[in-house]
Amino acid sequence: MTWKMPAEWVKHERTWLAWPAADYAQEEDAFIAWAEVANTAAEYEPVTVLVNERHLATAKKYLSSEIELVVSELDDSWIRDSGATFVINSESNQLGAIDWVFNGWGAQSWSQYELDDKVASFMAKHVSAEIIKSDMVNEGGGIHTNGAGLLLATETVQLGIERNPDWSRAEVEAELNSKLGTEKVIWIRRGLTRDYETFGTKGHIDIVACFADENTLLVHDQQDASHPDNSVTHEVIARLEEQTNARIVKVPAPKLLKDELGFVDYSYINHYILNGAVLLCAFADPNDQVAKGILEDVYPGREIRLIDARPIFDRGGGIHCITQQQPAI
Repeated sequence: MTWKMPAEWVKHERTWLAWPAADYAQEEDAFIAWAEVANTAAEYEPVTVLVNERHLATAKKYLSSEIELVVSELDDSWIRDSGATFVINSESNQLGAIDWVFNGWGAQSWSQYELDDKVASFMAKHVSAEIIKSDMVNEGGGIHTNGAGLLLATETVQLGIERNPDWSRAEVEAELNSKLGTEKVIWIRRGLTRDYETFGTKGHIDIVACFADENTLLVHDQQDASHPDNSVTHEVIARLEEQTNARIVKVPAPKLLKDELGFVDYSYINHYILNGAVLLCAFADPNDQVAKGILEDVYPGREIRLIDARPIFDRGGGIHCITQQQPAI
């Protein structure tokens, strides 16, 4: 049976999120941020939110009554990574859900992931999708497809010793292509600098580059030479130009360069496409409106909704990291 992961801009059946579950996210700014993403998404399509039973009352307080709440055991709230990657078999009109091995972004010492490794199969059962097991460690934020055969990935993620030390590049590519219905993996060498610090993912692609349509790539553009991601930008663009004929659109990084911990990885690339809209990370930054204008051009017919993503980034991710699309069949 041939499965294929549709591009994110293909019509969704629903959007999934997971309510903040980890101790570090038990603060009101996190509740407000996660809720704004979920409530705004619910204006455009059905939304399902997984929630620990002990957090159910809090979730109901912040979330729209239109949102489906499903009690599930969770360690954390990054459903893009721990949750199912949905695929479709167009011949049989079936929905499938890939259950990658999840090991807490490379078995990091601070990460608890035993419960989160079960989330993908839980999601699949909830919507009667066929569970497609993979023996490879991978996260949804580490891949991005154009729905027409191309897949973006990062060498320090799927090829890193923290995730798949015994897998060759050819084996990783074969597994990704067979599970996702893609034909070519386009590799960048590394991700953004902050992403390699203590609470990072070691290079997820969904903060660096993404497809906006089959032939257009959006790329994080750090224009300030004092920021270490300035060199990352140049390398990523060079790599993409070598491997694709896609039109590359640079999206300027926010003007803010540092927070109290060092250089930030604030990025507009980490947006989420909905039926009729795009949820765009905002940072109370002059470039918020610049990014909005670029996305209006590359996503015609979709409303660009700005959401303050600083509380999400403060915890290690962005809007794309806390959402997962279920394509319509």
